[in-house]
Amino acid sequence: MLGLELVVALGAAVVLGSVAAERMRVAQPVLLLVSGLLLSFIPAFRHVGLPPQVVLLLFLPALLYWESLTTSLREIRRFIRGIMLSSTLLVVVTAATVAAVAHSLGLDWGPAWIVGAAVAPTDATAVAALGRTLARRQITVLRAESLINDGTALVIYGVALSSATGGGGFEPLLVTAEFVYSFVGGAAVGLAVGWVMLALRRRIGNPLYGNAFTLLTPFVAFLCAELAHASAVLAVVACGLYLSQAAPLAISAYTRQQTGAVWTLASFLLNGALFVLVGIQLPAAVEGLTSAALTSALLVGAAVYVTILVTRLGVLILSAYIIRAIDRRPYQRQLRTTNRARVVSTFAGFRGAVSLAVALSIPDGGGVPARDAIVFITAFVVVASLVMQGFALPKVIRWAHIPVDTSVKEELVLAQRTMAEEAFSAMPRLARELGIADDVVERIRVEYADHLSEMSAQYGANDDDPAVLRSRQYSQLRLALITHKRATVVRLRDTRVIDDTVLRQIQSLLDVEEVRLVRPQQSE
Repeated sequence: MLGLELVVALGAAVVLGSVAAERMRVAQPVLLLVSGLLLSFIPAFRHVGLPPQVVLLLFLPALLYWESLTTSLREIRRFIRGIMLSSTLLVVVTAATVAAVAHSLGLDWGPAWIVGAAVAPTDATAVAALGRTLARRQITVLRAESLINDGTALVIYGVALSSATGGGGFEPLLVTAEFVYSFVGGAAVGLAVGWVMLALRRRIGNPLYGNAFTLLTPFVAFLCAELAHASAVLAVVACGLYLSQAAPLAISAYTRQQTGAVWTLASFLLNGALFVLVGIQLPAAVEGLTSAALTSALLVGAAVYVTILVTRLGVLILSAYIIRAIDRRPYQRQLRTTNRARVVSTFAGFRGAVSLAVALSIPDGGGVPARDAIVFITAFVVVASLVMQGFALPKVIRWAHIPVDTSVKEELVLAQRTMAEEAFSAMPRLARELGIADDVVERIRVEYADHLSEMSAQYGANDDDPAVLRSRQYSQLRLALITHKRATVVRLRDTRVIDDTVLRQIQSLLDVEEVRLVRPQQSE
């Protein structure tokens, strides 16, 4: 029964913690972490572990896939140089600096490098959960960096683990070749899997079957990359980015609505459960340490945490000035940002469950000295990152005075107006090709003309403009009529005039109509 009790406890913790965080205006992962810590005091959950295979094989592919599907490829291309520097060079420098600091405080070089590899990468899940108030540019760069840097960290971890267990020394050429193959091979596998899965997906007409097939996609990409000994993380990311570009015209609208709902719910539950599980795991990280070892581990943990912040800020500033000195092109000048913005990016570089999974993946009794200390130090850094940076980030954002980015809203207006105008212009030709009657064409023409005039009023006038008021009154009346229709259908069901099956079908149609009316209002 422990499995069922754990599922219920995780679900309750995720939902109640998220609701409480919203009402208390506290970062959601922080309360979920505390919820997990409280659950760890219940005897039944005291020894519940977080197997690293669960994070690396279940949580990570699904979460990375959804993040890559919802990340802007255009913005990634625009800031590709900074993203690649942060996801490769910054990870290597951070791991090396952390290893040097940990070694100076008493850890052997092998365990010190393992700690460096574990805490070097930022966590995509934590960034997505805690970085929602960031400017568009910063959240895009941070999400893209977090999607890629796990692959760099895992290569470093593999070398450090081999060295710590006496499996071989550091060979620069071999490590470099492994690193390049891991990245290039992972991207190639991801693109190939994305192409194959999309080709197969086109042949599945049933939305339910298609979405079940879609859920397999990140795991297929992860598995294929593992079999090829390439970066499974990068394979999932490349697959998701490819499908985000190729899928819009290949999948039906109904399937796409269902896909969005499925992945939104799944990512919410997986994200929340991950933070709760990290909280449950924290007491176990302390159990293997004596009081003296605990004091030493606390000192190393604090030093490592400060080191990752200082190193990140230093590398971001130094690399920016080097690039500025080398590349003087006008386009490059448009991409420049301020040191205050770099401070924000430093505080937004959260560490999360992936770091803890890397530390926990050290084989127990596998010949790695100070395993308990490594796990504790990593857990300390993860908790400090989520709690301290989570609380500090909103204040740092306000201090930075970063200009409000209105580009998304402006591009949304442009896209809506352009597609409506071009559809209006193409209407006569399409009507002739389809053999549509003139009265039907006239009816749709009037609707489109009214829609275009409403758009012009909404985006070119103030809230008191008569056209804006008419548009809102139209939506309010339509929504009221939908509510009345829904109540009528429910009454017919309650009086046994119609069956529940009929109710659900009509309810679905009314829901689509309601969503279509409500979404434009919410985006204003």
